[in-house]
Amino acid sequence: MSQFTRNVWQLIAPYWRSPEKKTACFLLAGIISLNLGEVYINVQLNKWNKEFYDALQAVDKKEFFAALARFSWLALSLIAVIVYKVYINQLLQIRWRRWLTGSCLDRWLDRQTHYRMALSGIPDNPDQRISEDVGQFVDQTLGLSLGLLSSIVTLFSFLFILWNLSGAMTIPLGSFGQAHIPGYMVWMAMLYAMAGTWVTSKLGWPLINLNFLQQKFEADFRFALVRFRENSEKIALYRGEEQEKNNFLTRFTNIFDNFHQIMKRQKTLTWFTAGYYQIATIFPFLVAAPRYFTRQVQLGGLMQTASAFGQVQGSFSYIINVYSNIASWKAVVLRLSGFTADMDEAVARADQPGSFKAVPTNDGTIRAENMNVHLPGGETLLNNINLTINKGDTLLISGPSGSGKSTMLRILAGIWPFAEGTLEVPKDAATLFLPQSPYLPLGTLRDALCYPFPPLKDDEKLRDILKLCCLGHFSDRLNDTGNWGQVLSPGEQQRLAFAKAMLIRPDFIFMDESTSALDEATEAALYAELRKQLPDATLVSVGHRKTLQVWHDRLLKLAESGSP
Repeated sequence: MSQFTRNVWQLIAPYWRSPEKKTACFLLAGIISLNLGEVYINVQLNKWNKEFYDALQAVDKKEFFAALARFSWLALSLIAVIVYKVYINQLLQIRWRRWLTGSCLDRWLDRQTHYRMALSGIPDNPDQRISEDVGQFVDQTLGLSLGLLSSIVTLFSFLFILWNLSGAMTIPLGSFGQAHIPGYMVWMAMLYAMAGTWVTSKLGWPLINLNFLQQKFEADFRFALVRFRENSEKIALYRGEEQEKNNFLTRFTNIFDNFHQIMKRQKTLTWFTAGYYQIATIFPFLVAAPRYFTRQVQLGGLMQTASAFGQVQGSFSYIINVYSNIASWKAVVLRLSGFTADMDEAVARADQPGSFKAVPTNDGTIRAENMNVHLPGGETLLNNINLTINKGDTLLISGPSGSGKSTMLRILAGIWPFAEGTLEVPKDAATLFLPQSPYLPLGTLRDALCYPFPPLKDDEKLRDILKLCCLGHFSDRLNDTGNWGQVLSPGEQQRLAFAKAMLIRPDFIFMDESTSALDEATEAALYAELRKQLPDATLVSVGHRKTLQVWHDRLLKLAESGSP
């Protein structure tokens, strides 16, 4: 089994083993049954061709109208089958996509895998892989596999019809006599399709890599636009629009150049496939004409033979028909399997013997012993850290820029994976990390205040907390929806973070320069209120201001080398 086949199987198999497998199998069985019904109706229409054209040739009015009536029933049945086949296919598709999207999100978010992957710089644009690649994979996998099934059933349904209709071809061999080839039109259809498939695969193979790159470049361009939107105020202050425009155009140039390569390759492929299909229209008449002109078959027999030949040749030509889709599907499989492999690798690195893990304890103490902290590239940032933080302690970490203060905080919070030594953290303790630029989700102000927990319905309590944090002017906007990361100023965002801490009441609060946008008077008021509201909470802060020392009982000062 090739690596690509294994990748496809690893993407497909989990859903069909999941709790949804019974419903999925039922829907799939329905689609297959409707496919078989569609092929059966097409076989009946093939027979109808003979009856209809024979009636025309015989100028048989009664048989002509009888054939039209039969066609009406066959056409209505075919329409119903096609409608419900599409409907059930879409139902299976959206259910599979929902499950696979949930599975990818679970794996990406579980155990902070997304954070480990981001620190390592892999993969590119995970949002695109989850939002687009999953949908395309499900859609194209169902389309291609069911299309292949339909082609196989059609092939075997019409193969015997064409074999019986085509008769034998006699080829004179001079002194060696004659050669009789039974079912010669079957062999002609097979040879015609095989030659076309071989040429198509040669011409279209480069499309796989080109489609892979196109999806990457499109995602890179979209990411740049989203990042611009999220930082529009900062860019406006810098007057950086011209530079951003150049960045956008550079990324779009990659899209343009790669798409131009796709266009040229697709043009070459289309020249061949268009010619292939045009010749296929008259090819069965050319090979069947000798029997018609020698009156071995009537007009109806000729039309039935041509129709059967078209079905057999079309089934043999399935790869030609969908080669562009196959190229796109393989590119999606490569991107999605690469994403899942990156997630597996991140988890494996976290689980391998010797990897850094925080040890849970029951004594309410954070304890670091002989710890060395590294950057993602392997460079050592902090050396030989030994530190104990007891329950209820207040610790201020200070030092020059680049000394590793923020990284030290991430270590103590248990999210930084690049370290060695021993770190003990309280088991099941509620923690809250307040960065310098707080994350505010899209939604209402209530959502932003309560995040990452479900929104609290107690309006009075939320208003009181907002007033304590100098945000009383927002107390009537709890249900307003907006991009609060842009609505609130940096100082208001930091005050909202303090309000969050007072609302959630965690056991441990880690603050990374969480008052840098506030004046000293507001900073003092917020720290005083925080200590009042949460007297038993353990508080670890990073900051440069000397005014912070009054609110902390202990000071850890890092040297420029990263050691205390």
